[in-house]
Amino acid sequence: MSLSLNVRIWVAALAMAAATTGAANAQAPAAVTNALESKQLPWEIGGIVQGGKGVTDNRDDFKFIMAGIHAGKVLTDPHGSGFLNGRFEYAVEVFPFWQSYTPTFQRANCVPTSNPAVISCSPLFTTGGTYTGASVTPIILRWNFKGTGKLVPWVQAAGGLLWTNHKYPGFGSPILNLGNDGPNTEASVFNFTPQGGIGLHYFIKPNRSIDFGANAVHISSASLGDKNPGVNASVQFNVGYTFWK
Repeated sequence: MSLSLNVRIWVAALAMAAATTGAANAQAPAAVTNALESKQLPWEIGGIVQGGKGVTDNRDDFKFIMAGIHAGKVLTDPHGSGFLNGRFEYAVEVFPFWQSYTPTFQRANCVPTSNPAVISCSPLFTTGGTYTGASVTPIILRWNFKGTGKLVPWVQAAGGLLWTNHKYPGFGSPILNLGNDGPNTEASVFNFTPQGGIGLHYFIKPNRSIDFGANAVHISSASLGDKNPGVNASVQFNVGYTFWK
């Protein structure tokens, strides 16, 4: 066999190998870094711990801690252009453990008497302190941005319901009067929790992520009780671990 024929055979073999490799690479799907890059509409479920404090002048000494479960379902394929590109998710959160630590203060229970100038009050007693309850957020509307690889930021708006073992928050004053301490001066064991937040998924595997978030939470009874002292604003931070499927 001549040298020129050998050369032609080797060139043909290399060309065929290159073409085969190129075709295989063209058909191979790109590696998925996170579940939100897949063509599927994934579910997520995981544990979450959240805590924070009040930020308004009369609530800046209120503190919060809670633990529970987050579950969500991505409902759309990617939409939007540029940095707004992302996918819509509907989710819920349940916190069977919820506590708020508030200042204690003294108040009394007062009632009017036949003399308009005189009210009758019980001895002062302590109220406020630690409240224990449970919270559910059945409406979480979240936008997961496209992100970059392992990092996927999100924004959300949400609304929830809170139950506490005592009427929350405490209401009254050591300066006794019917407006603060009369028979119609109680708060409520039920409160609503409208909120909005931002966060970040950090994917340690395509179907596992560590999640970080910050929520601005308003607490209000919507006048279910006699009084609605509420918590106008609190900032609460959370961390969670999520399984994606």
